[in-house]
Amino acid sequence: MPSPTHLSRRAAQPRRPRMITDSDFILAADRVLAAIGGALDTALDASDADLDWNLNDGILEIECADGGKLIVNRHLPNREIWVAARAGGFHFRPADGAWRDTRSGEALDVTLAALLRTQAGLTVALPPLPAPTL
Repeated sequence: MPSPTHLSRRAAQPRRPRMITDSDFILAADRVLAAIGGALDTALDASDADLDWNLNDGILEIECADGGKLIVNRHLPNREIWVAARAGGFHFRPADGAWRDTRSGEALDVTLAALLRTQAGLTVALPPLPAPTL
């Protein structure tokens, strides 16, 4: 039986954050990508914007009328969602129940809505895009 001293030292050690499994991350990220696609369809129904989108294997490609693209994809090794746009590249990781930009802390829905408005001329009302808790 361990001594009381051993137990108290063990209790004082910091806990490591729990890692989300690959399959749980993929499921969470794919739900987000599908929700973005649904919001795009709703916005396009109410707009005359010329935009096409395609979701395939965790990669959402949004093609604008001018030939420019926005790409939103899951990045499994880092457990992040990445966005590539004319304005640059953005990495979003789960924090406080939302997908937050690793540099600015801004939420994915806010950043993506602004990028779509600027690059594609489309106003999109994105739903909450919940992130898994780690």
